[in-house]
Amino acid sequence: MKYVLMFTSRPDLRESIDPERAQEVYNEIYKWFGEHAEGGRIADGGAELHDVDTATTVKSTESGEVVVVDGPFSEAREVVGGFTVIEVPDMDAAIAMTKSWPALAFPGTAIEIRPMVVDYSQFEE
Repeated sequence: MKYVLMFTSRPDLRESIDPERAQEVYNEIYKWFGEHAEGGRIADGGAELHDVDTATTVKSTESGEVVVVDGPFSEAREVVGGFTVIEVPDMDAAIAMTKSWPALAFPGTAIEIRPMVVDYSQFEE
């Protein structure tokens, strides 16, 4: 089954992270992707996103007007910093794999796991 992992963090907590330790964890992240790619569990190469202050959002207002705004639409403290698609047997395997994400060592880090829709026949009339 395919799942999307969305890697989130809290920008307000980044200042508390030692830059040297951050580089060590970043190196561990490269290894994490390599190990899981070799095991056939990474279904794409993943993607790291630029900082949230580079975001632009296109959204529909309550009246149905489409507007473009600077920044993310989400009003949460957490921001999505990247994502990847994995292919594992089930949610338990996805959770086990995600628990080994090196950046979980940092405060405010979270990974949202979502199953992907792969069979669109359920939407056909």
